[in-house]
This record gives sequence, C-alpha cells and structure tokens, in this order.
Amino acid sequence: MQKEYTQTKEQVLEGLRTDRQGLSAQEAEKRLREHGENRLKEAEKLTLFQRFVQQLKDPMLLILLAAAAVSAVTNILSHESFTEVIIILLVVLLNAVLGVVQESKAEAAIEALQTMTAATCKVLRDGQQVTMESRLLVPGDVVLLEAGDAVPADGRILESASMKIEEAALTGESVPVSKFTEPLAGEQVSLGDRKNMAYMGSAVVYGRGRMVVTATGMDTEMGKIAGVLAQTEQEETPLQRKLTQLGSTLSKMVLAICVFIFVFDLLVAGSLTLESVLETFMVAVSLAVAAIPEGLATVVTVVLSIGVTKMSQHNAVIRRLTAVETLGCTQVICSDKTGTLTQNKMTVVEHTGPEGLLGTAMTLCNDAVENPDGTVQGEPTEAALVRFGVDSGLDKNRLEQEQPRAAEAPFDSSRKMMSTIHRMDNGFIQYTKGAPDEVLRRCTRYEESGRMLPMTEEKRQEILAQNKAMADKALRVLAAAIRLWEGGLPKDDSPEYLEQDLCFVGLAGMIDPVRPEVKAAIQQCRTAGIRPVMITGDHKDTAVAIAKELGILDDPSQAVTGSALDSLSDEELAKEVEKYSVYARVQPEHKVRIVNAWRKRGAVTAMTGDGVNDAPSIKSADIGVGMGITGTDVTKNVADMVLADDNFATIVGAVGEGRRIYDNIRKAIQFLLASNMSEVLGVFVATLLGFTLMNPVHLLFINLITDCFPALALGLEKGEPDVMERPPRPSDDGIFAGGLGWDIAYQGILITVITLVSYIIGHCMEVGYFEMPKGVSDDGMTMAFLTMSMCEIFHSFNMRSQRRSVFSLPSHNKVLWLAMIGSLLLTTVVLEVPFIANAFGFTPVSWTEYGIALGLAVLVIPVVEIVKACQRAHGRRKKQL
Repeated sequence: MQKEYTQTKEQVLEGLRTDRQGLSAQEAEKRLREHGENRLKEAEKLTLFQRFVQQLKDPMLLILLAAAAVSAVTNILSHESFTEVIIILLVVLLNAVLGVVQESKAEAAIEALQTMTAATCKVLRDGQQVTMESRLLVPGDVVLLEAGDAVPADGRILESASMKIEEAALTGESVPVSKFTEPLAGEQVSLGDRKNMAYMGSAVVYGRGRMVVTATGMDTEMGKIAGVLAQTEQEETPLQRKLTQLGSTLSKMVLAICVFIFVFDLLVAGSLTLESVLETFMVAVSLAVAAIPEGLATVVTVVLSIGVTKMSQHNAVIRRLTAVETLGCTQVICSDKTGTLTQNKMTVVEHTGPEGLLGTAMTLCNDAVENPDGTVQGEPTEAALVRFGVDSGLDKNRLEQEQPRAAEAPFDSSRKMMSTIHRMDNGFIQYTKGAPDEVLRRCTRYEESGRMLPMTEEKRQEILAQNKAMADKALRVLAAAIRLWEGGLPKDDSPEYLEQDLCFVGLAGMIDPVRPEVKAAIQQCRTAGIRPVMITGDHKDTAVAIAKELGILDDPSQAVTGSALDSLSDEELAKEVEKYSVYARVQPEHKVRIVNAWRKRGAVTAMTGDGVNDAPSIKSADIGVGMGITGTDVTKNVADMVLADDNFATIVGAVGEGRRIYDNIRKAIQFLLASNMSEVLGVFVATLLGFTLMNPVHLLFINLITDCFPALALGLEKGEPDVMERPPRPSDDGIFAGGLGWDIAYQGILITVITLVSYIIGHCMEVGYFEMPKGVSDDGMTMAFLTMSMCEIFHSFNMRSQRRSVFSLPSHNKVLWLAMIGSLLLTTVVLEVPFIANAFGFTPVSWTEYGIALGLAVLVIPVVEIVKACQRAHGRRKKQL
C-alpha cells in the first residue's frame, strides 16, 4: 500500500473517505467506535488484591504479623485463648484495607485532575470549526494547527503557512522542521524527512496549517515506538521525601530501643526460659508498635490529594504535587497583563486613518473566524478587530472571497507583527498589523485621502503622539500598514523581506477592562508579603496606566521596557530587579531573564504564560502557571499549575490554599509524632519502673483511632485567619522549623506523664493504698488506656493551630468533632462491653475511675493553652526588640 507521504493531498483525502471540510459528526462517531479513542495504551493497574498484598509488605504490618505469630506460640504453650492473636490479625487486616481505600482515593483525585487538563484540538466537523478533546479524533478528521499546539495524532499536511514543527520527542532532532504539502519521492523516507507529515508527540512552534488525520492511538508512530506507555510514576513532594527519611530514622531508633528493652528485661528477669523470652519479645514489639507512625505517609498523601482536588474546584488545576508546597513559599508573582489582570474582552473604541482601509487590513490580516450567525471565534484581540470591521460594514467571509489569502508571515512575539498577502484583480496586496512602534519603523510612506505620501519625521512624531494618547488611556493599540505587489506574488515570503518599505494606514485602540476582583487580590498579595509584577508586550504608557489602577506601582519609574533590559547584563538586572514592578514591550526571552534575576535574589517566583515562546520562562520559574483558556498546549504541558479561568485572583487564591494545605500537613505531623512519642516514652518508662503500661493490642487500637481519623480531620482544617497576613515561609525550612520539634517534644512528654499518673492512680484505687505498681495492674492498665486514647483525641483540638488559642478560632472543624465522638464511643465499647473488654484484657472500672481517667485526659488542653499563651507573649516581645 502506498504511504501517505508519497501521495498527493487529494489521494490521501480520497483514501480516507473525507474532504477538506472534514467529517460529519455522524461519520466521526461511527469511526470512533471502529478505531477506538485516540490514546496510547497505559500499563495495567494493580488489582485490589495486588494492592492489598503490597500493603501487607509494609514493615510495620510485618512486625505485627511477627507479634501475632509469637503470641500464638505463647498461647499454645500456656493453653490460653487466641483472642489477642485474632485482634492483632484483625488490626492488620483493617490497616491494610484502610491503606488500599486511601490510596485509591488519592489516585482517583489525581486522575480527575489529569482529565481536567486533557488536551484539546481544533477540528472541522460538518464544515464548522469546533474545539474538542484530542482523544475523540478519528482518521479522516481535518485538524487546524497553529503555533503552540501539540500535534494530537498522525496526519498528512493539507495546508502550511510557514509552519514549523518540533519533532525532538520522535526524532531526537531539536531544530524545528519546516512543513510543506507536496508528495515525497521514494517508499522508505525516514521519519525526520517526512516534511509533509505531522506526528503525535510533536509541537507546532511557528506558523499555522491544516492536516488530515491518518492514524490515531496505538497506530501512530508514537504508539509504535512506545509499545505500552508505562503509567507515570507519581512524584513525591520534598515534604514526602523528608517524611520517608524521618520514618526510616525513627524505625532504626525504635529497633535500637527495642533491643535495649529486650536485653534489659531479660537481665531483670534473671532467667532465659522460653516463656520469659517470648514475654520480653512482646514488650519489645509493643514499643515498636507504639513508635512507628504508620499513618504518617498515608495521611500526607490523602491531605495533598484532597487539597489539590479542592483547588481544582476553584479553577487552579495542579499538574505536579510539588507545586502545592512551593505555592506556600511564593514571594514574587510575575503575571501577564492581557486576560490575567484584565478581562480579555477587547473592543475597539478609537482609531485613526481611513476607516474602510483600516478595517479591511485588520480584518484580513487576522486568523479569527466569523461564523454564519455573526459570532467571531478566535483570539480575543483578533476577534475584536474582526468585530471592528463588521461595525465598519465589512464582512470577513465576503472579503476573503474577493481577496483570497495567498501567503503569510505568521505573528511572532519577537517581531510583534504579522503579515498576509492577498490576491487582487490587478496583482497582490500585503496587509501588516502589529505593535505601532515596530510597524512604523518599517514604513516609508503613509496613506492619506487615497494617496500614498512619503513618510516625514513630522508625520512619524504625529503618529507616535496619537499612539501615546491612546496608550495613556490604557488602550491596547495596534497599527496597520499595506504594501502593493503589482509584479506578482513575492518569491521570498520571509518576514525580513516582506515587512519593509510599508505604507502606514492607521491605528486601532482597544479597551480591555481590568478584572474587578484583581485589585483586591493584589492588595492581598501585599498583605501576604508577595510582590506582584506585571509583564506585557503593550506600550509602556498603557502598562503604567493599568498598573496604577490596580495598585501594582506608585511611580512610573518602577516601569521598564524590554529594550532597556537589553542594555543590562544578567548581573546588573539581578541587582536592580527589585526596583521594577512593570515590564513593558517585553519579548519571551526577557521573561526568562526576569525569572532568573528574581531567583538569583533568592526569591521563590511564579510566572504565568500562554504562548509557545513562554514555555522556557514557565520552566525556569519555581511555579510555572499556564493559561487554561488562551494557553497553548506547549505551555500547559510544562506548567506546574493551569488556571482554568486565566485569572490573577485565582493564583493568589491558590497561594492561600497552598499555605493552608502545608499548615495542615504540619499539624497532622505534629499530632502524630507527639502521640507516638507519648506511647514510646510511656512503654519505655513503665518498663524501666517494672510494670506493664499496655499490651500491643491496646497500642494498636489507640494508633488505629489516633493515626487515622483525627489526623485526616486536621488535614481538612480551614485556613487560619492570618494565613494570608504572614510573610511566605522560607523554601528551605525543615519539617521541624518554627518550633515544631520543641512542640512535639513537650506535648509527647505531657501525654506520657498524664498517662503514667492515670495508671498509678488506677493501681492505687485497685489495691486501696498508695504504692508504685509492679508487674501488671488491671485497673491501672484500663485507666491508662482510656486516658491515653482520649488524651490524644483531645490533643488533636490543640493542633488546630500551632500558636493560636483553639478557643479563638472563628470556625469549627466538624469532622474533628465527629472523630472525637466516634473515638469516645469506640473506647467506651471496648471498656464496657464484657466480651470485647475480656478480649482486650480489660477489667470493669468504676464510674469514678472512668471520670478520673477522662478528667486527666482533658488536662492536655489547658496545659497546652498556657504554653501557647507564653509562646505568643515571647513572640510579641521578640518583635518589639
């Protein structure tokens, strides 16, 4: 069968049973059923059973299974029941099931985010241009391509206007390939030389064109190379990596303590019988169970996944989990003006020059499409210019029939202009539109009263004054020029050749109102210690006018142009970057320099971008922000976060949410580590004093409640009132920064002391007089269990804020209240239901003992409140000094 690249366009269309107007919706649906979705095959997911088995490989659960085996041997030797063994196995089972459920929820949240950022493309269906998800493409579809688009499938080029495609992902060649439409000779042409084809996985970097889809999904060249695309490994955030290291360190410390206790107990026992060895081993296992915060990594993952899902509901789609942490550290937000700080609803409100010729130039040198119903589809600035033509009595579709486009030099952000050449009865005419100063620089004549007159310096200054007058009113200004080609179509269609010796036509000034919510968002940035910076390709006067309105700058000296940046070296820019809040007339390479200058100053920087040329600056930034509406596929793919509404206020909201998530993760870490520390210290001290504080199953029960529900509830805590009133945290802060290590230490010791006091009181009430307990005290153990389990639950309320009084917080955490009530009920059931109490080895306690145990547990709240008050007072004194 003849290859598509050796066939003419007509032969390819005929072979695919389609035409230049694309497929009908009905035919496309039929082909979708036949060929399947346009996606690469993913690696098979683990089954539920495989996930369950993976959970059982956790070192913590393996220790518990070893404990169950030892307990079973002990029970066989002593002819006791297997209750403890069954409880341990049930806890292992429950832990594994919870792990699978939480992992599945986290994975589902991430998958939901991926579908939100699903690639889209522009396709002709029933002759109309529509935007749809790339996965729905079928062979025979006609796809429209322009700079910044990812090529969604394999296809034969039908039309190319200076289109260049970067195919490094397939060929390894980083230089973009110029595409044409003519057939190639020879049956075996290498992939990199097929210049009339476009392939999935490549990206359009210049120009525009059309292609007919020839292969989708696994039939594409990318599909053949990939075979099976392995599922992307979910990256770990720096915090998760630190916690993994912490878990490893804790495990080693625990093993060392366990060995010490094991040897110490055997020496105290004075005999090496099998029974004493097994009992001592169970004590050591108790310590291991108490010490390892097995819920820590899971809680962090779930809190992150819930957090990013919530952010996506507020139009900030996180593409990389690391972005959540970095958001909380953001110190500088560099934002585009158009569409992000403004509404991107352009309307031409002022113009100079002949209206008919200006309207024709702006309408034809334009890629926006006028639909039959009168609506205009395309980039907002271009759509506004087409509407300006309509208001001037010009119909774009009729104009295109009268003056069909013959060649073009597409828009490029470096030139800041575009040109199109159109066929006329007596030759060809070129229309050029772009930034006024750039267009004017290339003009040698100007149009006036139907005549072309030589450009004078006086006229040039007059045009510049008109441009400045419009820019001072915060209008976005574009200029139009023409050039006649009476001798035929120019042989060279390069911008350098076409865009010279132009005739100036006029200016069009468009208003793009600022977003009403942005002013408050910028004020919030200031309060939060974040520096907002505006970057635009617009005239400096326009940029300053809008920046003043928004409160980004106070003085015009805080604005600088791209040409002024060119005169500064990278070192000079790094020294002076803090002076400037507005950058006007910038090119994409300037954005990279601005980001790098801020980063050299040690500032964590966010950068927004939408065009294909913005990808390098987005990659360079700590947080790359892509635009969901106006953004190209290329920028979205390299961004850490995509704004579904292209709104600056959404970035600020995401920073606040990032801070809240990080705060909540720290609260969960503090709570879990303090709780586990209290259990370790309690078992360790009790062993040294010669009595058994609790059995492994008791600690397992406490861990199951305190590790799971309250920690997750803390992850859902609302942001503290001052979350956007404090400066960004340093990016190199460790887990225990801000006094967290000290807080964990004193709170762990506090819960230990309260628990030990409860045990001693229980023992004394059991024997009827005061004495230090030895061995096992049933009442003491029961009271200590109740006190420790509830003390940790009550302590979770302290953790709602690291420094603020829990009674001063404006809202309640309903999930935490539910966790507390549920824990109290479960603990009461374990203590009061006879067969469960017997299984756990508890004895019934009097209501007095029950009240004392709960009373002791509540003490953790006032004591921590007093310490917090002292810490706040100390903090105020430090500020005054």
